[in-house]
Amino acid sequence: MQIYEKNIIVSIDDLDELNHVNNVRYVQWVNDIAKAHWEQNASTEILSHYFWVLLNHNISYQASVMLNENLLLKTFVASSGGVSSKRIVEMYNTKTNKLVVRSETKWCLMSKQRLKPSRITTEITNLFN
Repeated sequence: MQIYEKNIIVSIDDLDELNHVNNVRYVQWVNDIAKAHWEQNASTEILSHYFWVLLNHNISYQASVMLNENLLLKTFVASSGGVSSKRIVEMYNTKTNKLVVRSETKWCLMSKQRLKPSRITTEITNLFN
């Protein structure tokens, strides 16, 4: 399994009225890191034929995150089969190494030409192993 990582420093725009990171921001970060991982690994040819749509999203919040805290986001594809793939995203406070958020998402591979689900090829599966 290949792990993709990214660091984020929490800004004022990430906060809600309680001065914690807004739940919507976590969802955006999950989407952003999944997309970045896909775009880094997929060839231009693959990117021109396929895209992913989100089927299911589950987030577990373990701790609050505040302004200027540094987060390490880690993502990996846990499993793939048929037309769908399960991706994990974990977010850690870099100062404490504590897990603050864990997300499990289910994605469907789509054909750009047909705009319908497409079976995940061995080539695509191998991008993340």
